[in-house]
Amino acid sequence: MKLREIKEILNAECLTDDDCLDHEVDFAFGSDLMSDVLAFVDENTLLLTGLVNPQVIRTAEMMDINQIVFVRGKRPSDSTIRLAKANGIALLTTKEILFMACGKLYEKGLRGVPIV
Repeated sequence: MKLREIKEILNAECLTDDDCLDHEVDFAFGSDLMSDVLAFVDENTLLLTGLVNPQVIRTAEMMDINQIVFVRGKRPSDSTIRLAKANGIALLTTKEILFMACGKLYEKGLRGVPIV
């Protein structure tokens, strides 16, 4: 699924450049625990979270995550957005809660990260 489609499904706002909306997403993972992201996530995964600190961007960078959706209307600071842009990470924000955002994406065919 393209990030552009995810943006539409979640009625989200893009916080980085719109050219990143052509990123392809294979899986989604919703969590506010970066330790879980480190344990379970693989590349081409969309991270949905309510955390807006720079550690989210650093975790995404380590795990080759190129797209993050902030839920509950959360917006990171300008410095965090700049950090994401510098690392080629697309940022979106939606007013949806985490549960609903994940549910809407699942309903449209995006699956969660397989936990083995």
